[in-house]
Amino acid sequence: MFNVYPINPVTIARAEGSTVWDENGTEYLDLYGGHAVISIGHTHPHYVKRITEQLAKIGFYSNSVEMPLQRELAGLLGEISGKADYQLFLCNSGAEANENALKLASFHNGRRKIIAFKGAFHGRTSLAVSATDNRKIVAPVNETDNVVFLPFNDVDALEQAFDEYGKEVSSVIVEGIQGVGGIRVASDEFLKKIRGLTSAYGAVFIADSVQCGYGRSGRFYSHDHADVQADIYSMAKGMGNGFPIGAISISPAIKPWFGMLGTTFGGNHLACAAALAVLEVVKEEGLMARAEQIGNYLMTELRKFPVIRDVRGRGLMIGIELPEELGPVRRDLLTKNRIFTGEAKPNIIRLLPALTLTRDQADRFLEALDERLKDY
Repeated sequence: MFNVYPINPVTIARAEGSTVWDENGTEYLDLYGGHAVISIGHTHPHYVKRITEQLAKIGFYSNSVEMPLQRELAGLLGEISGKADYQLFLCNSGAEANENALKLASFHNGRRKIIAFKGAFHGRTSLAVSATDNRKIVAPVNETDNVVFLPFNDVDALEQAFDEYGKEVSSVIVEGIQGVGGIRVASDEFLKKIRGLTSAYGAVFIADSVQCGYGRSGRFYSHDHADVQADIYSMAKGMGNGFPIGAISISPAIKPWFGMLGTTFGGNHLACAAALAVLEVVKEEGLMARAEQIGNYLMTELRKFPVIRDVRGRGLMIGIELPEELGPVRRDLLTKNRIFTGEAKPNIIRLLPALTLTRDQADRFLEALDERLKDY
């Protein structure tokens, strides 16, 4: 293996809901779900049934033939997201979704300049930003001249950028809640200003919803909290509950033409079956409302801990900022309490559990955190 990931010495053998077991039968609580991937819990029965039935029919075929599952997915996604008139392009991952969103914006208005924000993470390609150093930009050769990184949530800097570049701007891409950047929530004022300026200058508003979308914030896209409509929404991660799939949802104002975008594996039968299962469970079990309810409970209780510096997020996308000397708490939660969480270096614990998380499981985490904080 190419050793780029730090690996926990735990081998997962079985999983159900928000619980996983290692090869020795030791039980763990999963509050991270593979970077917000597990939307409806591990091995949800409806999800397993959907994929198994589809696999018995056909697993993959070219996009050059009619695929009813794609149309079914587009219809259900439009219904649940509240954007029934938007168009759907299916791909394989969040990075690919954002790449296609940027390309589509450039095709639409014939421009190249992109505005993004410090602390963002839009994939490991043209707009990758180091998780530990917001100033480090990793981009293809000659691309950096066309990318402007601004301070997140800074309305004045945004206005100044449009004053300077005006009609050169192809798109503005922004997460409704930054994940890698430490669970920082975009203000309603900020998102509304992006909408206003992109409309005024003919630029495209790209709402990166790869991590903060799919109901995790209590709304389908976290940008919906600001009551704005983006031109393109990118999504992946929780879309397939572990099966690789990504997509962009595209405003009807952007018109397609044959050959405009392309993909090899995007929208294959198994991926569509997985994505449909996720949406069906989200709808049937009311998981967006549940995410908001359990998330609000967790954040309210977390704010009662005097040692915690800050609690940020919406729904079940939560960042817990600890004093730097308490950085080992996350490790201790895993080794001593058997609870998986995420991090934003150096001292932020990230919670991205399944939207099926129960109140009892939330309380188990709160009790464990209280226990660990008393160690320091």
